[in-house]
Formats: sequence, structure tokens, C-alpha cells
Amino acid sequence: MTPYDALMAHQRETQALSQVMGRLGWDQETVMPRGAAPQRGEEMAALEGVLHARRTDPRIAEWLETIDQTTLDDVGRANLRHIRRSFERTSKVPAALAARIARVTSEAQGIWAEARAKDDFDAFAPTLGEVIALKREEGQALAAGGDVYDAMLDDYEPGMTGAELEAMFGALRPALSDLRAAVREAEAPPRLTGSFDENAQMKLTRQLARTFGYDMTHGRVDKAVHPFSSGSGLDVRITTRTNPQDPFNCFYSTIHEVGHAAYEQGIDRAHLLTPVGRGVSMGVHESQSRIYENQIGRSRAFTGWLFGQMREAFGDFGVPDAETFYRIVNRVSDGYIRTEADELQYNLHVLMRFDLERALVSHDLQVSDLEAAWNDRFEADFGFAVDKASNGVLQDVHWAVGLIGYFPTYSLGNVYAGCLHEALRRDVPDLDTHLSSGNTEAATGWLKREVQQHGGLFEPKDVIHKASGQPASERPLLMYLKGKFTELYGL
Repeated sequence: MTPYDALMAHQRETQALSQVMGRLGWDQETVMPRGAAPQRGEEMAALEGVLHARRTDPRIAEWLETIDQTTLDDVGRANLRHIRRSFERTSKVPAALAARIARVTSEAQGIWAEARAKDDFDAFAPTLGEVIALKREEGQALAAGGDVYDAMLDDYEPGMTGAELEAMFGALRPALSDLRAAVREAEAPPRLTGSFDENAQMKLTRQLARTFGYDMTHGRVDKAVHPFSSGSGLDVRITTRTNPQDPFNCFYSTIHEVGHAAYEQGIDRAHLLTPVGRGVSMGVHESQSRIYENQIGRSRAFTGWLFGQMREAFGDFGVPDAETFYRIVNRVSDGYIRTEADELQYNLHVLMRFDLERALVSHDLQVSDLEAAWNDRFEADFGFAVDKASNGVLQDVHWAVGLIGYFPTYSLGNVYAGCLHEALRRDVPDLDTHLSSGNTEAATGWLKREVQQHGGLFEPKDVIHKASGQPASERPLLMYLKGKFTELYGL
């Protein structure tokens, strides 16, 4: 084999093992017995040790040094870019530290779940302190004297910095706060009331998954506490959750996760089990889930079709017409939970987490003070107090599993989605005609062609620039939100 062929053969085996580890994570969230958590921690640590060894194999440096990039095509050069970045980053982290992080974060997930059920942050704080300390140690190794948070962020959004996000979010926050204040003064649409059978919710949610192009022959829909998408290529799974009083939680969680899954399923199969064969970043990934969920799924045209589907599934559920249904779906409501937040307020939840985790990493905030800091910031941003820890600092699993630097990609994904939606509307002017009949193919097909099929071929910022025709900016998102909620609330 040529050096490139040898490198890619090694890489495919590494990617396959990584997929196995991801499947263990899916199992832990869905069907694993609660008592298995300590053993699962050992299993995850063992696999992480094997993966770390493969990712830091000295032969990778030799192969990278030997390969003549002028003999490669764009895909080959992109694969090398990803492999080199991963090799250099992984080589900076001691194997013992990587294994310890895998073990502690696996165990922390169960401890977090128990503390959340009991609304007891103090029971989780020591474990979280250990996770933060370990991730900070990892970040310092990766930064090699540079900005620690930037080094951690690079795991999820290569090329992005905390300073860039701070500037972007600094432009978002006051505009969103002003629009939110105006909306709260206006007359609100009615709320959805009643009880909705959970089995019927799951039946309709699977229909919605297929409507948005999710290939069920290479995926499945299960229930979990926290909805997520897992896997890539030929095995991409999603989870959702049900609430008898809130079917929208189920439906829009599903559509959101289908956006993630469709990205992975939409990548050119020629890239299977290669670095290019995965979504390029979490920000771009989130752009797909958010545009599926919001700009498409909550549009007036699509909700008109969904209204009919809900009447078929649940009979007369107390909503008189499609326009009222659209207003209910897009109602701005006070709430504690990020994943249940409306489009207008969602980013305010994320921006709070971004600021708090940066403060934790920089030692400006101690874990022992985190709950109080969360509650103070929440009340300042949303105008009412947190009532219990499960509605506050314990609501998300991300910090428990060590995903420091992940939260800002949610809002970055919204910014990217705003850019893509503007371009989609430009290129598909009759989009609403398709959506009103429940046909999402014009939208999802455009996204597959412009974003999804490329996988990791381009850098994240370049993906959005190429697809939208402009550098990423918060402007399209703010224009979309202002236009939508000004019209909806008669501002």
C-alpha cells in the first residue's frame, strides 16, 4: 500500500472502534440498567485507551511526513487535514488523562441523573468539580500556553475562538432581549391544553422523522431523558421524549434530532468511516437541526400540514384552525428548560451557559458557586427565579459528560441556520407551496446538496459561506426572528 492507503486503512479501523464507543453511549442513555454504570465506566475507559493509542500511533506521524499531498485530490487533502489536526491534538493529551476523563464522565452521567431527580446540586457538585478539573487539565495540555477555552472549543468548532463568539453573541443578546421585552407586553396566543396519548405521539413522531427524510432502514427512534442523535454513515440513531401535556416537545425534539441524523445520513457514502465522512463541526451540525426544527418545522406553511396530521392522530384537540395552531406552536412562553424554549428565547439560555462555562474554565467561577451564579443570571435574563435545580443548573447533561465548549455551538448553529435559510428562500421561492402539503424535499434536498453531502470536506466557516454566498453573520437570524415575531405578535 501507499503511505496514504496505509494511513486510511488505520483510520477506518479507528473510526469503526469510535462508532462502537458511540453505540455504548447510546445504550447507556436508552436501555442500559442503571446499576451497570460503574462497569460501563470501565468499559468506556478501556475503549478510550485503545482509541487514544491508535490516534497517537507513531506511524501516523511517519505517514503524514511521507505522503506527497500533490498526488491527492481535494478529498484526500481534506482527510489529511482532519487526521493531522486530530493527531496533533490527541498527542498533547497523556493517555492516562484521556482514560481518566472517559471513566469519570461516564460515571458522572449517572450521578448527575440521580442528583437531577432529587433536585440536589450539592450531591453532584464534587463530581462536577472533578470533571471540570480534568477538562481544564486537558485544555491546558491542548492550548500549550494559549487560551485554554479556545483549545476546548476547537474540539467542537475548529477555527472558532471565544473572542469571536463573544462579539457575535454580544450583538445577539441585546437585540433578542429587546424583542423579547416587546413580545411579553403584547397579547399572547392561546396555549395548547389537553392530554395526548404517548403511544400516538410516538407513532406521529416516527411519521415526522420520515417526512423530513430520515432513513429508518439505517436508523431508529427511541426514548431518552435527553433527546440526542448518535452515529454516522449506515447507523444513525435518534431519541426523543414524550409528555402527555406537551406533544410539541416530542415532535420538535424529533425534528431537531432528524436534522442532525439527516446530516450524517446525507454525507456521500464514498466517505464512510473516514474523517471526511462525518459532520464537519457541531455548529454546522446544529445549523441543520435548527433549520429543520424552526425555519422549516415551525413555519406557517408546514404547521398548516401538521395541524391536519394532529387532528388525524388525536381527533378534535381544541384548536379551531391552522392559523391558531401556527400561533400556538410559536408562542413565546416563560420557561426554565433550554430544550423546550421557543425560538426567540432559546439563544438567551445558551449565551448564559457560554459565559458560565468560560468563567469555570478560567477559575473566575468555582463549582461551589455555580448554582447561585446560574440562578442570578437566569433571573436577570428572564425576569423570574429558578424554582429548583432540575429546572436550573442540573437540567443539562453536557457538563457532566465533559462537553466544555459545546454549548456555544448551539447558538452558532442558529446563526448559521439564519444564513442558510435566507439562501434557501432565495433559491427556492415556492418553498411554502411544498411545505404546506407536508413535502419537505425541496428544503431538505437543498440542504443535502449545499451542506450535508460534503461532510468534512471544507472548514466549517467555508461550508456556510459556500452554501449561503456570504460570511456567517448574526444579521439574517435577527432579521428572521424580528420579522416573524413582529408579525405574529402584531408589534
